[in-house]
This record gives sequence, structure tokens and C-alpha cells, in this order.
Amino acid sequence: MRLFERREFLQRSALLAGAAAVLGGEATSMASAAVSRTVSRADKLRVAVVGVRGRGMSHVFGFLKNPETDVTVICDCDEGVISNAMRTVEKAQGKPPRFEKDIRRVVVDKDIDIVAIATPNHWHALMAVWAMENGKDVYVEKPASHNVREGAIMTAVARRTGRICQVGTQSRSNPGMREAIAYVHSGKIGKVELAIGLCYKLRPSIGDVGRREGEQKPPPTMDYDLWCGPAPYKLPRRNTKNGTVHYDWHWFWDYGNGDLGNQGVHEMDKARWGLNQSTLPRSVFSLGGRFGYIDDGETANTQLCVFDYGPQLLVFEVRGLPTKDYKGAKVGNIWVGTEGYVVCPNYSGGVAYDKDGKVVAKFTGGNDQLHFDNFIRAVRSRKAGDLTADIHEGHLSAALCHLANISYRLGEEAPIGSPRSLGNHKIVQEFAAAMLEHLKENKVDVTKTVGRFGPLLTIDPKTERFIGNDAANTMLFREYRKGFELKDVL
Repeated sequence: MRLFERREFLQRSALLAGAAAVLGGEATSMASAAVSRTVSRADKLRVAVVGVRGRGMSHVFGFLKNPETDVTVICDCDEGVISNAMRTVEKAQGKPPRFEKDIRRVVVDKDIDIVAIATPNHWHALMAVWAMENGKDVYVEKPASHNVREGAIMTAVARRTGRICQVGTQSRSNPGMREAIAYVHSGKIGKVELAIGLCYKLRPSIGDVGRREGEQKPPPTMDYDLWCGPAPYKLPRRNTKNGTVHYDWHWFWDYGNGDLGNQGVHEMDKARWGLNQSTLPRSVFSLGGRFGYIDDGETANTQLCVFDYGPQLLVFEVRGLPTKDYKGAKVGNIWVGTEGYVVCPNYSGGVAYDKDGKVVAKFTGGNDQLHFDNFIRAVRSRKAGDLTADIHEGHLSAALCHLANISYRLGEEAPIGSPRSLGNHKIVQEFAAAMLEHLKENKVDVTKTVGRFGPLLTIDPKTERFIGNDAANTMLFREYRKGFELKDVL
């Protein structure tokens, strides 16, 4: 299938160029759903927020704004980053929360009902499983897991224990996004054959101090052994404006999953949702590299991923170097049907077009708070089906990121401009050609600069394992450090 046939949908070069203007960036926020009864302090759900340097502060605010919850514990292995969270909670609730450095003390605390996890990716699964096995409900940030098997284990534990587990892909609670996806599912753009996910987010060099100088000391306020947790204990080898440990862990395989599993997983989740797919794909391959600079990072900053769902194709692209938008979107999604297309260039809405490029519908509305409130309603109802982003959905979407990264990491190294067979999919060939042009625009010599060309990996969606590739199957799980083991309960 060639993208946007019939005079390139008349406006191929301007596809959804007006989408951003129509929506004006993030759609206008909506007030969270009102709580129908007055909640006494004794009835409130008691929340522990784990990891508060970055995204965790959104958790703090989200639970403080819900009248059914109190934030009673702040947990972080680095006491040097907790002051903002402690002050914020004390100001809102009239007394400071308790501080705990060790998550192991939090999960066994019988005075806690909910554990909200906003830590680095390598901790998500173990914390969530510990919490659920100790009777806690869990809100865990995206990506749900650090590897494929973890997500399946988290889902199994949630079902066995009857705990509620929400994943922080908040677009699923936004009315504008839900309406856009419903429109895609309705058949109004015809048979949907293609989903495109984009993560064009500038990611400059993190510096090469670690590469040149070796190991650095972690912050003195941090329990670094606890920070490493289930990952191998290795002193940091990076030293950027964010410090020696914080944030840039995203670009190291032991802890993060690159931008594919960082910002990208939001768009991956929506891409799969729009295709209405509830399993893993039949196959995956990925190519790319870390281009434009030499630094301490390990993961790709430029990556093309292709997932085959049989009659449907999911194409995902990461660009971390300066780039133009793609058809009106930089971080967002496009679904292409036989009778039209829908583009969502943000978390909370989109625009539907007919085959001639005429706007036929607009969808707006949503904010973070709706997702926290949805979680609390499900905690009260005790029905996982009330969640908009149940752990099983989070598992499947995170798994797509992990599958693509496995193909990438097993890839053959060669100049990124080397001729390669990309199958018969014209849209894939178009994306690969556009990626090379993008690199050339950023002064990357594609005839000499080495990238990775991943193998085509065939998947059994039922077993969630690769077919005939032992090397790839070993990467579905990881070895866990003693004292931080995650039991494979499947």
C-alpha cells in the first residue's frame, strides 16, 4: 500500500500541517470528574509516592488533588531530591508525609493502600510486584516494564492477587483521545491498514565524560546500591548537567530503554490502540543508531521499527536530532484508512480527514488528573475493567518497544546508508529513505557512519516468545541481582 493514494490524498506534503494550528498544542484541560460524596479523613486511601525527582511530582499533585486520597509517604533512595515533595504535601495536607528511603519498608507497611511508582524503568516491575503481593494497589509509570517478561509477570500477579494496577499512559483517560480512537475504530475512515507512531524529540549529547574518564561517584545523599536494585551494580559512567545518575539513565540498557521506551511508549500505546490489536505482532525488525555525536549513551537516538500484524502494519520512528515534523506531527500518531486518516499530534486530541484532505472531525480535551482519578475509581470499585490503562495494556505496549530494541541490539553493524532489503512495504521503504535524508541534513555521512540493521524476528503472540531465535529469547528477561530477584511466576 502506498501512503495516501488518490492524488496523495491531494495534499501529501501538507498532510495535517494544520493539525497543530487547529489544536493549538495541548488541548484545553478539563476539570476532573467530581466526587459525589464527602470523604472523611478516615475513609481516605493512603498513598506512598516512590521516586519524586521528576515525574513523581506529578503523582504527588495528582493524588493531592483527588479528595479520596492522602499522600502519607514519600519514598526515594536519594534524600537530596525530596524537599520539594515534602514541602508540597505538608502545605496541602497540613502535616508533612513520612519519608522512607527503602521501598522494602514501604511495601510491607500496613498503613499504606496505594504505591505510586515513578522510578527508573528497571525498578518498575519489582516494586509493583512487591506492592501487589503485599496487598497494595499500584499506579506505575510508563513503560510498565524493563523487559517483555516483566510485563507478563506483573499482569499475572495483578490477576492472582486481585490488585488494581494502572500504567501511566495518560492519553487513554483523555476524552479527546478516546473520541479520536473511537472514530478510527468506527469505520469512518474505512479499513485501517497502517498506524504510524512518531517520537521526534530533540535529544542532545549527554557528554562523553564517562567514556573518557571512567567511573564517577554517585551523589552522597543517595543509596546507590538501592538505586541499582535489580540491575547490575555498576558505578555511573556519565556526568552531565543532570548529574551523574539522574535522568540520563534512560540512554543505558541496564536501566532504560532509549526514547522508544521513554517518550515513545506513549505513542506506541496509542498506535496499537488505534489498530485495535490486543496481542503482540507476528514479527518485528528495527534499524538505526546513535548518530550526530559521540557520547556516553548506549541506546539509539535514531530508530525505525516495523511491526507486522498481518493485514495491518505499525511503523514507528524515533528522531533525536533536529528535524522537521512529519505530516504536521512530531510526537504523535497517524492512522491511515482506505477512506481517510486521523492524526493526533498530542496527548489529548486530533483531527480526522477524508480522502481529499478535508477536515471532517476534531477531538479535544483532557489532562493528567483524569488518569489519576480513573485509577482511584477502579480502586474503589475493585474492578480492573474500570481502568483505562490496565497493566495488561501497559504490558503489550511496552513489549513492542522491547521487541524492537531486541532486534536493534542483535543487528548487524554497517554504514547506515548501506543497501538493505526492507521487504515489499513501500511505506517502510519511504520511511527508511526519509530517515537517511534526515541524517544527511544533520551532517551525518551515511556512507561511513555505522548503524545497526536488526534481523526480522518472528513472534508467537500466544507464548510471547520468538520463533527459532534463542539469542532473542534470552533478551526477553534479565538476570536479577541477589536480594532483588523477580520470580518468574508464569
